[in-house]
Amino acid sequence: QVQLVESGGGLMQAGGSLRLSCAVSGLTFSNYAMGWFRQAPGKEREFVAGISRDGGSTYYEGSVKGRFTISRDSAKNTVALQMNSLKPEDTAVYFCAARWVYFKLLPNEWNYWGQGTQVTVSS
Repeated sequence: QVQLVESGGGLMQAGGSLRLSCAVSGLTFSNYAMGWFRQAPGKEREFVAGISRDGGSTYYEGSVKGRFTISRDSAKNTVALQMNSLKPEDTAVYFCAARWVYFKLLPNEWNYWGQGTQVTVSS
């Protein structure tokens, strides 16, 4: 069965850094684009970053561009999100997701999801 397991969330002061990791099993990793989404209280889930199957293409939501970096390790079947210069508005539950072949921006177009990890940024 497919499993995506996130780790690395926590509490951080504004300006600090966190690194999220997602371990993927039960699927052929190289066939799937990977992405990170987040959902703040009372808000809809939103796209944060995506990476292509071979890692050659990445895409970021505007507010995180230049601060967050998505990467993948095909040897370990993991995807990471390095988050720098964190802001209070980055506070949310962060989800790892997998999509067959190409990444998309809408959550309902993704095939598999992790359970989420909480990121809280204090001012």
